[in-house]
This record gives sequence, structure tokens and C-alpha cells, in this order.
Amino acid sequence: MAKNKLIRVTTVPISLRKLLEGQLNFMQKEYEVIAVSADEEDLTKFGKEISVPTNAVEMTREITPGKDLSAVYQLYRFFKKEKPLIVHTHTPKAGIAGMMAAKMAGVPIRLHTVAGLPLLEARGFRRKILEVVEKITFACATKVYPNSKKILEFLKDEKFTSEKKLKVIGKGSTNGIDTDFFNPEKFSEKEKLELRLQLNIPKEDVVFIFIGRLVGDKGINELVSAFEKLQENFGNISLLLVGNYEEALDPLKKSTIEVIANHPKIIEAGYQDDVRPYLFCTDVLSFPSYREGFPNVVMQAGAMGLPAIVTNINGCNEIIEDGKNGLIIPVRNENALLNAMEKMLKDPASRKHMHSKAREIIVDNYERREVWELLLKEYKTLEKKLG
Repeated sequence: MAKNKLIRVTTVPISLRKLLEGQLNFMQKEYEVIAVSADEEDLTKFGKEISVPTNAVEMTREITPGKDLSAVYQLYRFFKKEKPLIVHTHTPKAGIAGMMAAKMAGVPIRLHTVAGLPLLEARGFRRKILEVVEKITFACATKVYPNSKKILEFLKDEKFTSEKKLKVIGKGSTNGIDTDFFNPEKFSEKEKLELRLQLNIPKEDVVFIFIGRLVGDKGINELVSAFEKLQENFGNISLLLVGNYEEALDPLKKSTIEVIANHPKIIEAGYQDDVRPYLFCTDVLSFPSYREGFPNVVMQAGAMGLPAIVTNINGCNEIIEDGKNGLIIPVRNENALLNAMEKMLKDPASRKHMHSKAREIIVDNYERREVWELLLKEYKTLEKKLG
């Protein structure tokens, strides 16, 4: 018997590659899976790597009405041709284009995952536009999956859609964490020292690490400034930044970029496909982001045994229990960040305790395979409701 079709849609291929890593192949045991995204060259390469058919549709992360309408039409034609049982979208632009097209094409099960809300940081007219985008997306979907309980509460409180449409899969997260892959036991002390030597980090330093896009809304301006002040009083510390700059959207302050370039204790590693060695050779994740969905980085760090300093935002404040596996600070508060980093340095016993709990919490709550099984169960439940 032929399998029903499941089409997963994201704005850019890296979301398929990173946010849904392994999940498409898992779903192939029950469905004929097709991946849809922009950037045909990268998408085709990704599809060949994991043996999943792909279809490229040009989408942008910015607000571009002409291109957006074209994307809706392209997706509509593709859905009419393929006749999928399920279309499941991720990221805002893929969400509105994919859900509108799927509804127009008569796709029976139309699902959208909400992983962070850009509108929370927007103001004025831009916020109004983003609110309308989300409401249209949710209106076209048959089910909406916030990937954190805090996002669920926000969407309910602000009445973005009917409560019956909303559901968190498991305890949150879009894809969970492969805790066998993110396991500190796979690395040795020798490897740690070798990487530190390669990065020019003294072996005695306490190292704070940030992983992600080097942009303003990740709190990098505050992080660099706080570290600069901290380093004046604590000599044996370093800050490792793993990620790329993004100049088109939300660039860093020029002064921040200058400090990063010139400070001898701030090390840039650039984007890395495998962040595990960098987590293993450091001591504390510093993640002062302004907004998140359910951040993979915080789960990855925890699985590798690192305590984390995070802001009091959805996702982060669900993964981290203040004082148990990390510290929670207010958003956009450089002084609070500085104090938290200082506490990690001045209280090594507390840091050691948080280190001991970090992996345990992730393994108990966010194991990847369990997240996949729960999502598959959700798909099957929705199928049965169709009759």
C-alpha cells in the first residue's frame, strides 16, 4: 500500500538541516516525506545527503509582499500536484505561505510549529504586520504547536487563535536532543586541552561560551560588554563565540565588533557544524537572548554537562531551573549578566553542582527519540479523526 505524503516546509534549508535533524528520516517509516524550502542548490544537496525528495520555492525572511504571494502560488501548485495528507510548516514565512497554500489546495491536515515569535521584539507598524501574519497562519492551520509552554500561554492570553488548536508536544522543543550524540563521555581531557591550545585559550581559564548568530537580539552587545568589565577583575577567563555575523538583519554595534576583534581574551570560532568539542572544552554557556522558541543550544550545552546563564524568556526558563542547572537573568540587563558571570567564577562549588545536574535534566526531559515518537503519535491521532 502506498504511503500517505507528509510535506515539511521551512523558509531556508538550514532549518531542515539543524532544527529537524534526523526527524525527516524517522518519519519516512510511516510517510512519503518531501522537504520544501528556498535555495534550490543547498536544498537539493541536503535532500541527497539524507535521501529525501525536495522541492525548492523561493522565500525570504524579510517582508516582501510580491515574493511572498509568488511563494504561496508555487506552494499551492505543488500541493495540488502532490496531494499530501499532511503539510507541516516551521518558521514564520514558511508558515504563512505554506498554511495559506495548503488550505487553498484542500490539504486535510495542516500543521504549524511556532518556535519563537519575532513580533515580541518588534514595535509599532512592524509588530502589527507580524501579528497579522501569525493570525492568518493560525487561521489556515488545523493545529498549531507552540514549542514551549510559555509561547502557548502567550498565544492563549493574546487570543491569536482558538485554544483547541494549540498544543505543546511533550515538554516542549521542536526536535529534542540526541543525548547519545551530545555526550561528554565521547571526548577526552587530551582533546579538550588540544582544542584549547588550538584556540589559544589557557588551560587554567574558566571559559564562557556563546553559540548562535552574532546579532543584537541574541544579547551579544551586552555579553561582550559584561565580559570586558569582568575580565578587568578576573584575569583567567575567556569568552568563546561560535557563530557567524549577520549584517543584513540586526547587526551588532560597531563598538561591539571592535571589542571582539581586538580583545585578547575573546575568541571567535565562526560557524561550526559540530559544536560538541567547543562545549566540551568550555565551562559555562552564556546565552542572553532577547527571544527564543525552545533553544537547541541550551539543551545541547546541558547534554554536554554545562550550566547555563540564560534570560528569563520562554524556552530558556523552561529548560533551566535557576540555581539547579544554571542561572536565569532579566532580558537586556547587562548588570544582571555581569553579576551572574561573576557568581559562576566566585562560587565554583555552586558551578560544580549545576554542572552535575545539567545533563541529567536534559536526558530526563528532552530525549530526541521520545519527541519524534510523540509527534508521530500526534500525526496518527489526527489521521484517525479524519475518519
